[in-house]
Amino acid sequence: MASHRKPRTSVLASPGGRRTAAGLTTAALASVTLLSQSADAAPRAPKPTIEEVKKKVDDLYHQAELATEKYNGAKERADAQRHTVDGLLDAAAKRAEQMNRSRHQLGMFASAQYRTGGMNPTAQLMLAKDPQQFFDRSHLMERLTNRQKQAVTDYQEQAAAAARQRASATDSLERLQKSQASLKESKRSVQDKLSEARQLLSRLTAQEKARLAELERQKEAAAKRKAEEEARRQQERERQRQQTGGGSTGGQTGGSSDGTSTGDSSSTKAEKALAFARAQIGKPYVWGATGPSSYDCSGLTQAAWKAAGVTLPRTTWDQVKVGQRVATKDLQPGDLVFFFDDISHVGMYIGGGKMIHAPHPGANVREESIYYMPIYGSVRPG
Repeated sequence: MASHRKPRTSVLASPGGRRTAAGLTTAALASVTLLSQSADAAPRAPKPTIEEVKKKVDDLYHQAELATEKYNGAKERADAQRHTVDGLLDAAAKRAEQMNRSRHQLGMFASAQYRTGGMNPTAQLMLAKDPQQFFDRSHLMERLTNRQKQAVTDYQEQAAAAARQRASATDSLERLQKSQASLKESKRSVQDKLSEARQLLSRLTAQEKARLAELERQKEAAAKRKAEEEARRQQERERQRQQTGGGSTGGQTGGSSDGTSTGDSSSTKAEKALAFARAQIGKPYVWGATGPSSYDCSGLTQAAWKAAGVTLPRTTWDQVKVGQRVATKDLQPGDLVFFFDDISHVGMYIGGGKMIHAPHPGANVREESIYYMPIYGSVRPG
């Protein structure tokens, strides 16, 4: 008996089924879209304010300057070590020449001994034509023997000295390699900090850059006001000191804080150093530079005092150890003022609470208030 059951129809095949499938597909796509939107809408870090950007950039410049001083120190050590190695190599070459001469002398004595056949004195006496000939020859051989002994001694001394020089040269080369590695690391650190600062600044809009410049002007103006206030206080102290008969301490007269004169020589040197520093105003800051077309901070102070006949070390950390320590209230033109707890920056005091310094990358040598940065301390070279 034939079956009268209707064949099953696929849900997808029916019109209603197609509508259901279409609805499912639409729902799936909507879910994917919502998920995508949810991912895009994940909370992002808030954009830093201009004040935060300025602080970050200032910190990066400070870190770059710290790395620059490390670079300067490593370069100074590498240059000194390279000079030592060159001297050792020159000495080793001279020592090799001396060893060759001693070796040649020994060779001559060995040849002479070979020609005589090592004959004992009795046989030489019997074969000699007359006794006088023997005694003459014996005397000559005795002199040769003494010279031979001296030649052997000389050679041994030269060989020992050469061994010591080779060991010293090896040690110096190892130190040079370490200094060069430190130099490379410091250079990379400077470049990384400056690159990060440039990237931060490049992402600012024109309006944000204008706001950043305004913040910088405000900071400079505040530092300038503080310098002017300190200058007025210093003038008042000087006036009171003169009224009480304490004598002059200020300016370029070479006076000291206790009213005694440090001499015209120190004053003249400070004037020469200042004249040199002023002539560099407008030249760009370049890290690691010592002039004449660009400078970093310690490169400028070193070059200025060198023009006055005073040799300063290369880094801020060494310059702060040279000369007489002075209080901020007793500063005189030509004194060096150091900044930050890590002593990573230096400027030259010009009076009135101001200095000449090479500020940071992107800026030129300029006059600025010493209160623009936190003061560490000051010294008076010369």
